[in-house]
Amino acid sequence: MRKVELLAPAGDLERLKIAFTYGADAVYIGGEIFGMRSAAKNFSKENMIEGVNFAHERGKQVFVTINIIPRNDDLLQLEEYLLELQEIGVDAVIVSDPGVFSFVKKTIPNMEIHISTQASTTNAASAAFWYKQGAKRIVTARELSFKEIKEIRENTPADMDIETFVHGAMCMSYSGKCVISNHTTGRDANKGSCAQSCRWKYTLMEEVAPGEYEQVLGDIDPEFFFNSKDLCMIQYIPEIFESGMTSLKIEGRMKTAYYVATTVRAYRMAIDAYYKDPENWEFNPMWLEELKKGSHRDYSTGFFFDRPDSNSHNYESASYIRNYDFIGLVKGNEEESGLVIVEQRNKMYVGDKIEVIGPFKETMNATILEMYNEDGEPIESAPHARQVVKMKLDIDVEKDYMLRKAITVLSI
Repeated sequence: MRKVELLAPAGDLERLKIAFTYGADAVYIGGEIFGMRSAAKNFSKENMIEGVNFAHERGKQVFVTINIIPRNDDLLQLEEYLLELQEIGVDAVIVSDPGVFSFVKKTIPNMEIHISTQASTTNAASAAFWYKQGAKRIVTARELSFKEIKEIRENTPADMDIETFVHGAMCMSYSGKCVISNHTTGRDANKGSCAQSCRWKYTLMEEVAPGEYEQVLGDIDPEFFFNSKDLCMIQYIPEIFESGMTSLKIEGRMKTAYYVATTVRAYRMAIDAYYKDPENWEFNPMWLEELKKGSHRDYSTGFFFDRPDSNSHNYESASYIRNYDFIGLVKGNEEESGLVIVEQRNKMYVGDKIEVIGPFKETMNATILEMYNEDGEPIESAPHARQVVKMKLDIDVEKDYMLRKAITVLSI
């Protein structure tokens, strides 16, 4: 069976390692310049070297975004940066601008090039054009259906990769080209500084006379007009395979390590179940429940089946749904005492009933029986951010497992 790549976001070195540990085949990252997520921590040269080595030791790949829409001044650093990426040994660069593409071909001609979703590739002719210029992969526009992706696959060279977003936040603008952030905050969305102004609450006004305004639909409260629901396609793995995609992309370079772990883990389980028995594959509701235990908005299927309608937007709130707290990352085990070494991420207490997730493992239930600080003194809680504690659990856990607990909502 044709293998598909599970491609995960990695905003920093920790998330890169977590993505691979939990089942990603490749990650996409940004350097300190030229990426579309300048608010993410992103990678210094030293971290990028470590991340690429970590990936290659495991037979995995690292792709680097150079997908801003650049101005003349931005190009002054480009040649030096490209040579640095080649020296580091990244596996591909992701570009959207023809000028940047030409720089890559001239400066590092042997580098694999992926055409970003920002390039709005919506048809087979456009995909074939980029392939003839030397691109190995096309990241399809977000606005395509399964039918349209399949038509691209059937009318392009077989060795051209097709990468498509299957999970994560949806941008309200066409292929991410938006200037709302520029106008409302002065932050350039097309150079990586989007303020997500589309998630704000707006009132629609009409100028009925010079300097006089009336609220349109005055009987309706202000709404989140542009607030798209998140994309989630985990229920449609057979359709994904049948469409001819070669890489399934998860959005979220600004999301947490916990988000990366839970999302990669769920899709890995769904994909592997399909590999095992494609004819009898059935959607397991547990996979969706696992996704919902991470921070998310309500889900939709985007453009895959039809054009989105009002059901694909949330007009009431732009807030994330968060039912579970990520409380700790397992850093290892103390051999002599058998205690688990945990880096705290949210408050936890002795006696807490928690869930534990690990790569390629079913979710486990556990109880925190005892807890100690780094000096070995018993403690009842771990309230400090990134506090390292030692604890006794009633199950066995390993490095990189994650601890979480349900958020209790008190009724008044």
